[in-house]
Order: sequence, then C-alpha cells, then structure tokens
Amino acid sequence: MSRQRRSSRRQTITTTHPEHQWVATEITIKLVINGILSAVALFSLFKLIPYQWSQQAQLKEIRVEIEETEKRVSQLRNDFRHNFDPYKIDKVMEEQSPRLQPTQRRIFWLN
Repeated sequence: MSRQRRSSRRQTITTTHPEHQWVATEITIKLVINGILSAVALFSLFKLIPYQWSQQAQLKEIRVEIEETEKRVSQLRNDFRHNFDPYKIDKVMEEQSPRLQPTQRRIFWLN
C-alpha cells in the first residue's frame, strides 16, 4: 500500500492543474511586461542624463551672463544718476566739454 500511495502522490505532484498553469502563465506574462517596461524606463533615463547635463551647463552660462549684465546695468545707472543730477550739472559740464566757466582761466604749464 505504501507503494500505491507514493505513486499516487507522484502522479498528483507531476500533473498540474489547469488553474495553476494559467496562474503561472499570468505571472510569467506580468514579469515579462514589467521587465520590458523597466528596460524602456532605464533606456529613457540614460538618454535624458546627457540632456540634463547640457541644460545645467547652459543654465550656468546664463547665470554668468545675468551677473555680468546686472553689473553693467548698475554701472549705467550710476552714470545716469551722475549725469542727470541737478546739483552736479557744473561738474558734468566740465567733464564733458572743453569750455570753461567765464570765471575760470586756462593755465598752460611750460617747462
């Protein structure tokens, strides 16, 4: 009897039920699809990394240009304030014109 039990157990172990085959097939299909999706995601990431690096390099260049432009704008604002300050009109006229005020005389140095 023990041989009959063993043989019957072997038959039940080796024979699979159709439900188990469908579950195994479903799991295999899910694993394959998830593997393909993971591969596509990794490929996309590897493709996007160089693009991100180039964008960061461009961003750094733009920030440097912005700093330079802000310095230039600051200098131009200071010049504008200096040139259009009503209290410094005489000084600005002296700087930008060869003319002198009527009360001033030119001095020529001779060696």
